[in-house]
Amino acid sequence: MEGLPDQLVGEILDRIKKATDKSSIALTCKRFHGLDNERRNSLRVGCGLHPANEALISLCNRFPNLTKLEIVYSGWMSKLGKQLDDQGLHALSTNCPFLTDLTLSYCTFITDAGLSYLASCSKLSSLKLIFTPRITGCGILSLVVGCKNLRVLHLIRCLNISSAEWIEYLGKLETLENLFIKNCRAIGEGDLVKLGPTWKKIKRLQFEVDSNYRYMKVYDRLAVDRWLKQCIPCENMVELSLVNCIIIPGRGLACILGKCKNLEKVHLDMCVGVRDCDIVGLALSSRNLRSISLRVPSDFSLPLLMDNPLRLTDESLKAVAQSCSQLESVRLSFSDGEFPSPSSFTLNSILFLVQMCPIRELSLDHAYFFNDVGMAALCSAQYLHTLELVRCQEITDEGLQLVGRFTQLCVLRLSKCLGITDDGLKPLWGSYKLESLSVDDCPQISERGIRGAAKSVTFKQDLSWMFGTSIGSSFWSSKWRSSSSAELVHKLFSDSPVFIKSVPSSSVMFYVQQREEQVKELAPSCTGELRVDSCLAALENKVDVLWKGPEDSISKKVEQVTKRQVERCKDFEDKVTELQDELATSRRELTRVTRQGDTAVRAADEGEGARSQVLQWSKEH
Repeated sequence: MEGLPDQLVGEILDRIKKATDKSSIALTCKRFHGLDNERRNSLRVGCGLHPANEALISLCNRFPNLTKLEIVYSGWMSKLGKQLDDQGLHALSTNCPFLTDLTLSYCTFITDAGLSYLASCSKLSSLKLIFTPRITGCGILSLVVGCKNLRVLHLIRCLNISSAEWIEYLGKLETLENLFIKNCRAIGEGDLVKLGPTWKKIKRLQFEVDSNYRYMKVYDRLAVDRWLKQCIPCENMVELSLVNCIIIPGRGLACILGKCKNLEKVHLDMCVGVRDCDIVGLALSSRNLRSISLRVPSDFSLPLLMDNPLRLTDESLKAVAQSCSQLESVRLSFSDGEFPSPSSFTLNSILFLVQMCPIRELSLDHAYFFNDVGMAALCSAQYLHTLELVRCQEITDEGLQLVGRFTQLCVLRLSKCLGITDDGLKPLWGSYKLESLSVDDCPQISERGIRGAAKSVTFKQDLSWMFGTSIGSSFWSSKWRSSSSAELVHKLFSDSPVFIKSVPSSSVMFYVQQREEQVKELAPSCTGELRVDSCLAALENKVDVLWKGPEDSISKKVEQVTKRQVERCKDFEDKVTELQDELATSRRELTRVTRQGDTAVRAADEGEGARSQVLQWSKEH
């Protein structure tokens, strides 16, 4: 590549997407290193940035043409060093003049003062703040005053950002196109009306209220009433997502649903108060709708805080089917609990929707009305590419076997469906008609049963969701109804998880027989269902008892071992004390003997000196 010009080599390097690959290539030679520094326009840093401020300045000097920067401190701990602070943002605004896209995630050291430094980044068009708890509305205001080209704003879990002057000022700029607000407790739907003229520019709006705090903010009717007599033009809205919001007729976010003429994707998740007229108005105004997702809360899961509770019927889906001829994706979830809402759709509306629109993706969750008849009707769906069934308990093996007749189906996902077994997948074995098959938490489908049913298969089974729920109990009751004691025990040990199989079958059998005799004495005319339910309750109690036994014995053993260890420790301490006393006595005795030895040595020296003097005197005389 030595003969190639730098411009051509740079274009080749630009085709490498992974940052790790770019970094590796940049280390091969000085030429690639220089080209990479010159052409690198995006960077993602985080906990490894240490010391943070100095390292960021060095990176900005190394990559002078940076336009996109992500600073992520997810998983940060104090031992990793100090985070990027306000002075770091000041250095960023000074050394990165071409910055257009900035993401600050879990940057807990940054305050409003640091955010105000970014006001000098006049080219900044996208700002994403994820869990920055020290930033308030004043910091956002100081930024939008300087960054007049801001088109994308994401605020996620920014707990101290309130809706004040910054929303009104941002509305006057008329530049915002993408607004994403999620779990910001101080911002409610009544505050969005302050955007004013900017509504006609917004293309994507995602507004999600924290479900733990929505009653405090969302149900504030005084804030919602601000939408009255307000002209909310949404002609350019392409994508709309509302989560945990309240829809009041003629007020609040309900004003948006019927004014989005170019809407292509809508997602309403746990929005209380959505009525047929809202969906009908949405369908009539949004002829280009391609994707619709509805997660409808049940009447039992949320308090009725409004005069008009949830009422959605087949009229809504029929209006969508007749008006939205380009609809391709439909996702419907009918409840957030175990039971569907009594005012939900029927099978006819779903089939009518599939027949009228070129549906490529269909997802049904908690659709208790969708059965084998619905599966048979889907055989005529000419465009259906992906089918997802979650907790559709009325579908059996007969309905699942019809999947082989689907003309265009390539992806099938099954999750927590109780009525289907391995037999339902037999027509697919070896055919490899499906590109992908995913089975999650279906108790009667085994891993062996899905082998060879598709080119790519995934299997996961965690049945903990069934225990402790009324649906799981009814499943086991219907499966074991009118069975003898021996059959009950056999089915219990063959179908239950591993921890139940470890219970001695003889103990369970004896307990079940005793329980049956007690039931017969108390109610001789009881039905088989009552007998089985009583036996099931007895089995559950017996399992608890059998589990508590080993736990108690283990606890006793632990206590005994601990007691013995404590006694041994006490004996050891006594022995150590005795040895320490003996050692001290020995040291004292050694000191005494040493002193006596020193005295004897001195006496010997003195005697030797006297002897020398005597000898000297004798020689002289």
